[in-house]
Formats: sequence, C-alpha cells, structure tokens
Amino acid sequence: MSDHPLSIAFVWHMHQPYYKDDLTGSYILPWVRMHGIKDYYDMPAMLRDFPAVHQTFNLVPSLIKQIQDYVENNATDKFLDLTIKPAESLTQEEKLFLLKNSFMANWDTMIRPYQAYWMLLDRRGRSVSPRDLESATRYFTVQDYRDLQVWFNLTWFDPLFKQGDPLVKGLIEKGSGFTEEEKLLLVKKQREVMGLIIPEYRHLAALGTIELTTTPFYHPIMPLLFDTDLAKVAEPNISLPQNRFCHPEDVRVQVERALAYHERFFGSRPTGMWPSEGSVAEEIIPLLADAGIKWIGTDEGVLARSLGVTIERDFGGVMKHPDLLCKPYRAGKGDKNLSVIFRDHTLSDLVGFVYSKWDYKNAVNDLIERLHRIRKGVGNTPHLVSIILDGENAWEYYQNDGRDFFLALYERLSREQGLKCVTVGEYLKDHPPADGIDRLHAGSWISANYRVWIGHEEDNRAWDLLGQTRDALVQFANSNGDAGAVEQAWEEIYIAEGSDWCWWYGDDHFSENDQEFDLLFRTHLMNVYRIIGLDVPDELHIPILREDREARPTVELTALISPSIDGQVTNYFEWLSAGYYDVARGGGAMHRGDSIISHIYYGFDLRNLFLRLDPSQSLQDDKVADLTFYVNFLSPKGLDAEIRLAPQQRRVTAALFRGRNGERSRVAALDMISANEIIELAIPFESLGVKPGSGVHFFVTVERKGSEVEKWPFRGFIQVTVPNDDFEATMWQV
Repeated sequence: MSDHPLSIAFVWHMHQPYYKDDLTGSYILPWVRMHGIKDYYDMPAMLRDFPAVHQTFNLVPSLIKQIQDYVENNATDKFLDLTIKPAESLTQEEKLFLLKNSFMANWDTMIRPYQAYWMLLDRRGRSVSPRDLESATRYFTVQDYRDLQVWFNLTWFDPLFKQGDPLVKGLIEKGSGFTEEEKLLLVKKQREVMGLIIPEYRHLAALGTIELTTTPFYHPIMPLLFDTDLAKVAEPNISLPQNRFCHPEDVRVQVERALAYHERFFGSRPTGMWPSEGSVAEEIIPLLADAGIKWIGTDEGVLARSLGVTIERDFGGVMKHPDLLCKPYRAGKGDKNLSVIFRDHTLSDLVGFVYSKWDYKNAVNDLIERLHRIRKGVGNTPHLVSIILDGENAWEYYQNDGRDFFLALYERLSREQGLKCVTVGEYLKDHPPADGIDRLHAGSWISANYRVWIGHEEDNRAWDLLGQTRDALVQFANSNGDAGAVEQAWEEIYIAEGSDWCWWYGDDHFSENDQEFDLLFRTHLMNVYRIIGLDVPDELHIPILREDREARPTVELTALISPSIDGQVTNYFEWLSAGYYDVARGGGAMHRGDSIISHIYYGFDLRNLFLRLDPSQSLQDDKVADLTFYVNFLSPKGLDAEIRLAPQQRRVTAALFRGRNGERSRVAALDMISANEIIELAIPFESLGVKPGSGVHFFVTVERKGSEVEKWPFRGFIQVTVPNDDFEATMWQV
C-alpha cells in the first residue's frame, strides 16, 4: 500500500429552488417533498454502513428552510392538496391537472417497473396536449384517479423505504385499488421521512463521517450580484442588461445569513462553501474570507482559465497531467485568502450523467480504475480528487435510484488499497495548499463563464426587473417606510436573487415547469410592491419567457452542404458543416425518458434546405409505424412538411402542406427523402416560396396516432437564412 493513498472528496450539493410564495403560504411545485423522501435522507444514511467512507454534504439554507417548513409547519403544495382531496370530489380541472402532472417521474426507472402505474400512463397516453388530456378523462374511473394520486407519491420514495417500510412496501405490492385511508397514511409517511433528514446529517457530522458546508442563503450567483460586469471577464462581448447590477452588500447578507442559519441547525458555522453553481471570482474572496470561510470549490475549467493552461485529456477522458488538477490552491491576497478545490469535470459528469446507463458493476469498476490511473499519475505524494455534483437529480436515471451503484462503490472504496475517501476539511487540515493562484478567474462550473444566467434576452430582462424592484424598495426604505414591511420585502428580493430563475430563462435549459418558474420569479418581485403598498408595475404581469424566439443550436452551420439523401451517414464530411441541435443538451421534460429524436441537423445549398433527423431507436422497428414527423414552419407561415414511415414496406414518404383558415392542403410532394439509419430530407426553397436573404424558422414535432409526443426545440425555433451566391465567400470573411 502506498504511503500516501489518493484522497477522494465526494461533495454532494443538496439544493432545490425556493418554491414557496411567502405571501400566500403555498408551494407551487412539490420537488422539495419528493426529493426529500427519495434523496436527502438516503444519501447520507447509506454511509452508516461504511464508516471509512467520509464525504462532504453541501446543504443550501433555502432547502433546509423548505424541508423544515413541511416538517414543523405542516406546509403543503398544490400537488399535495390534490393528493389529499377525495378522488370522488375532483373537479374536471383537477382531473386534468393530475393527468398532466402525475407522471413527472423518469418513465423508465420510476413508472415502467410498476405495472399498475405503467398501465395508468398507457391509458392516459404519452401526449399532454389539452385535447388529448380531455379525451383521456373519459377512460379514467374514480378509482383510477385515486390510484394515480397514490402512485405519484409512492414512486418517489427511496428504495430504502420501498424495500423496508411495511406501509410503502405493502402499497407497492398491492398495486391498485388503494383507499382514501391508505392515501392519507402515505402522506403522513412522507412527513415522517422528511423529519429524519436534518437529524441524520447532525448524527453523521457528530461522528466525523461527513463534513457539512453551505451556500449563500437563496443560492445566488455571487459574482453577478457583486457586479454583473464580471460576466465580461470570460466573454468580453457578452450582451448585458440595460442597467448594471452591482450590490456587494447583498452578497454579504446572503453569505452571513447562510452561516448563521447553518449554525442554528448544526451547532457551528461551516468553514467550507460550494458557491452557487461553482461561480467564483477574485472580487468575492475577501468577502468570504471575512465571513470565516476557509475553502470553496469550483470546476476545473476555472482553474485552467486562472492558470492560463489546458487540462489535457485523452479520448477516454484520462488526464495527461493530473498533478495540475488534483490539489488545492490558495487564492486571494494577504490575510484575505482561502483554499480552493477544483472538481474533476470528467469524473463528476460520469457519475452524474453517464453511469446511469451502465450496469452498476461495470460503472463501479470503471470509476475505481480511473481513480487508480490518477493515483499512478501523481505518484506517491498527497493528492486530492474532487468529485462534486448535485446530490439528488441524477439518481432517478439509475436503476433502483442508484442504490446498487452506491453500495457497491462504497464497499469497494472501503477496502481499496491506495484510495481513501476524505472530507475536504480533513484533507486541507493535513495538506494545506502549497501553490497559489495570482487571480481567480470569474466563471462557473459550466464552461467557466456565466452564460447560463446572463446574456440572453430573457436573462437580461430578469436582471433589469430585479434591479428596478430593488431600487423601488431602497427608495421606500429611505423614506422611513414601515420597518417590518421593509424587512419582509427584502426577503423577497433575496429570494429573487437566486440562480434558479435565470437557469430556466434563455435557451440553455427547458422543463415542463418553465412557466411555473417564470411565474415564481415575477411573483417574488410583485410581492415587494405589494408588501410596501405600491402598485405592481404592469410589466411584471407579462411573462419573461418567449415562445417566439430562436433557439441556440449546439453547433452553428459554417458552409454549404451537399449530402446524399440516402438515409445513412454516407461519409464523415457530408454533414460536417451543418448546424445541429442536440436534444439532450437542449433540455426538455425534466423527468421523461429518452426522446424519439436525438439530433436535428440542418443546412443548405443554393437551392434546397437539407434536414436530418437522428432517431434514438431503429427506424426499421415496427413501433415507428405509428409515428409521423413534422417540420413546422413559422416562416414562411402556415407550411409544414409531413414525413410518414412504413418500415415493413421499407418506404418513406414526405409532402409539403399549407394550413389556411382551418383547412390543410397539399402543396407538393417532397421526393428527396430517405429513411434508413437516419431520416434525410431536402426541401426546395422554391417550394417554400422563399428567396435569398429570407429567414426560415422551423421546429420539429413527432406525433403518435395523431397525438403530439415531443417538440424540438422544446421552446422556440431553429432559424436559417436562405443563402445567396456570395454565401461561402461571406463565411470565409467572418
């Protein structure tokens, strides 16, 4: 065994947006409750059987606040209210709500394993369009709705309770025919489980098994609160809000309140912090150091930008020079300094996004092998690998909620020679940083910039509305307004400063709950005016979300293309210059399984628009026979291209249609179409009636037996401009 085993720091970031409207007392979304019964207790509780596996848990104060609200104040949410309501008393609107929202769980891992639940989904259908939901209500009985009320709450329980709790296990075995009494007992069980969460963290922290850390109270992007101009460090040409937001004092409040709140629940102030979204900057270090923070964490991309180097990896993601990343650094000047650890991006993403698709034994073997490679690469000296990611969102994509993976991983790590699991604080106590960083780069764990939260039209609009509302509150407070009202209104400002709202604005991420997130953000700002007795500005009643805006492609098109329309990737280069939209990166439903389409490629020559749809399943499968693909044009308005497959006949047809005054008529057959491994289609610009310089806006939908099952981009559209003869010459000059 080496004298210095490789130290591994798992840091689990536990967070949910603040879903509560404090003025009404209602929670709009149920995810604190659902993850509370599935992840927040089980993740630390698993470590009871593995005392050698030390880990760090980062608990966001606003999450703790919401958990305790359910436990201590009997808080409820709209989903819970409709769970408790007797099934025979549900209104038509409430039935539609249940049918739309009661399958928001990963279909493959949380619905399909339970035959009765899967049958309810099958009866409802895959579509959530208003027309299809209305139709589905005809096939659901009162008992079906009661079973649906139970199953949505039942499936979110962690396997620990599904396998070991008599009530939960018994209901799963029963499967259907649930009673109102059983439903209420299940809700009571949820609150009991949520009551176990905070005591479990206290217990393991007292044993020394885990280290507890925090994040600024409502999870804001600290550097952007400090000064939105810091976004220019990573992207000098980024488009910023009309008005600069620069309030270091708000950062101090969010940090100080987090530390005090943490101390209230756990008896002492934490010395470590995971800045929201790993967002850091040199400018905030003195503020954190003054607050008593000794270490923070962020991503390897920030380290690379800070040092002006590249973290080199081979095609398998193995670092060529692990010594650069696998150690802490000192950041800050003089006595205003702290330690910084940098997450191994590849290992963290493997756990968060990749291993869920693997057999858990193979995943564990792969991770252990990668750690040993790092150990060999750094030699017999102290080094730290930081694996940092969300502690709740990934596990529903794993079989058995990831429990098999974790138990096997922790068993291996408990006995693996040369590897040692530590808390971050433990490692820094024995091995303080020897190297410093002259200036910590201003960026986050995503691409070492702040692009997700600022720069897009929607994001910038949100920042401007936040700034205007804050200014109105300051003016009211300076005019000797009611102190109690001022304090309550500031709480709404701090909530609105959270990162979660701008996470869903822009074209980076989409979910089935986008409208709810938009409403929540605007509600917190509206509440400021309501609390201080001012009229709510009309603009806050208007959604920030835009459905009519262009979606950012994963890769931009760069040149004219001339693909062979043969339904297969004929050669590497034929679509190389095309633009493409990656469905997985484009967001979509938060909890659904794999989509039918995985990628959309698009490009053109001087005469044709070329489209390529990459499926997630074989186009020769009979299951695709009831699918119809549509290319829907917003410009030119009213046109759509319909693609129909007949796999048994190995035939595909396409035609262009025009909709007008409720009627749909065929415009032209599209003969350049093929479907084999992929779908390839050419649409003549002449058929679309567009000329060079015209904009073509479109999105793709898939229908099954006349019901829409998915739309890409999830929000917005893809845009191309019809090329002229000078297109390629112009592109070369860009």
